[in-house]
Amino acid sequence: MTFVAEHRDLFGVEPILRVLEVPTSTFYDWLARQRDPCQRRRQDAWLLGKIRAVHKRSGGTYGAPRVHAQLRRDGVGVARKRVARLMGAHGLQGAFLRKRWRCSTRQDPTATPAPDLVNRDFTAPAPNRLWVADLSRIGTGEGPLWLASVRDAFSRRIVGWKASDRADTELVLGALEYAVWGRGLDSDQPRLIHHSDRGSQDTAIRFTQRLADAGIRPSMGSVGDSFDNALAENFFSTLKVELVYRTSFRTREEAELELFRYVDGWYRGRDRPCGRPPAQIPACAANALGS
Repeated sequence: MTFVAEHRDLFGVEPILRVLEVPTSTFYDWLARQRDPCQRRRQDAWLLGKIRAVHKRSGGTYGAPRVHAQLRRDGVGVARKRVARLMGAHGLQGAFLRKRWRCSTRQDPTATPAPDLVNRDFTAPAPNRLWVADLSRIGTGEGPLWLASVRDAFSRRIVGWKASDRADTELVLGALEYAVWGRGLDSDQPRLIHHSDRGSQDTAIRFTQRLADAGIRPSMGSVGDSFDNALAENFFSTLKVELVYRTSFRTREEAELELFRYVDGWYRGRDRPCGRPPAQIPACAANALGS
C-alpha cells in the first residue's frame, strides 16, 4: 500500500492495483486508516515517544527489559513484549557484549588467602553488611587504566572506587579508603564483610591490616571463577558493555572523567552530592564540575 501511495501520481491507483491484483477497496481502506489511525496505533505512537526518551536518557544502552522496567517505574503500564515490538520495529536496541571476558587477577603464591565467608550468597539484610570488591583493566590510547571498585550488596551502589595506571595495592587501598570514609561505619553494627578474589593486591599485608584496623572481616573467593564474586563482576560487565566497549579513550584522563560521570551518575545517584573526599576527585572531573 505504501508503494501504491508513492507511485499513484505517476501511474494512477487503479492501474497499479490491477497489475498487483489487489482490490481497489483494500488501498482506500488502508488510506483511511492512515488519515485517522485507530486507538491502538495512537497508543503505539505515544508509547514510542516514551520509549525513545528512556532509551536516549540511558545513552542508548537500555534494551527492552530495562526500558520496560523504567517505564513501569515512571507509572506507564505496558507489556514488555509490546515494548520489544516497538523497539524492534524502529531499530532501537540496547548495548550488548561484543568482547570476550579475560581474567586480570594475579595471585601471590606466598600469601594466605582469607576464607570464603559469602559462598556465593550476595544478599545483605542492611547497608554496610557486605561489600564486594574487584578491579578491571580499561584500554586507552596511552595504555591501560585500572579501575578498582567497592560495591554494597544491599543497595547495589558503588560506595568506593579509584582509577590508576597501575594495578597495585595503592589502587585497591584507595577504593577501600573512599568507601570507609563515605559510609561512616558504626562501631555498634555487626561486623562488615569485605569480599574479593585472591588477587595479590587484596592479600597484601598493608591491605589486610587496613581491613583489620577498620574492623572489617576479609573474605575471598577463588581465582578465575566469576561466580565466586558475581556481584562485583556484574558491575564491571555492565560498565564495559554500556561505556567502555562503545567508546575509544585517547588518554587515561579522558577515560577517568567518563568513569567519574558513569559511576557517580548511575551507581551513586544523580540527585545526590558526590560525597567524595577532595583528594579522590580526579583533576579532570573537578574541572568539569567547576565549569
